[in-house]
Amino acid sequence: MGLLDKLSGWLGLRKKEVNVLCLGLDNSGKTTIINQLKPPNNSNHLGPLSSEWKHVSQTQAQDIVPTIGFNIEKFKTSSLSFTVFDMSGQGKYRNLWEHYYKDSHAIIFVVDSVDKLRMVVVKEELDTLLQHEDIRDKKIPVLFFANKMDLQDAMSSNKVTQMLCLDSIQDKPWHICASNAIKGDGLQEGLDWLQGHIKRMNT
Repeated sequence: MGLLDKLSGWLGLRKKEVNVLCLGLDNSGKTTIINQLKPPNNSNHLGPLSSEWKHVSQTQAQDIVPTIGFNIEKFKTSSLSFTVFDMSGQGKYRNLWEHYYKDSHAIIFVVDSVDKLRMVVVKEELDTLLQHEDIRDKKIPVLFFANKMDLQDAMSSNKVTQMLCLDSIQDKPWHICASNAIKGDGLQEGLDWLQGHIKRMNT
């Protein structure tokens, strides 16, 4: 059972769909994280091929290449809908995120904790996201993954919190986890937190 399948079961979801947006700059590790979240399969370990699941693409972690332009992937079970955005570093493509804000129930924001030079860009995109009219007044939970913590030059989750001024987020529940997407470290902790807040929203 994959982490998303567990999340669906924890929430007791049978009919209601939950849309979770996974956002972040290019090369932050979004695709690798999503591959970890998909239910396992004996043939490719990325997701079942039964009629219950619909995948736009399935990519092994070692085969992932930088996204050119943008890539939208949706996969679902009968109870959980997950939308993934793999966006290039060009702002004109990141502007497309906003078309999916209105129907979102939660946001996963992936940060490359090694890429110090682009932290300013990350903060600009995060601020734009949080100030958007379809997000600003919603109490949706925001889960941050400070990814690539296995690398030597990675900043701690506390340092990422400081650089992105996350403590200034007062109107939404948020949480940050240090993660290693390739090994899956930190993902379970993040989803444990996320499922609790989504469940509160639906009670």
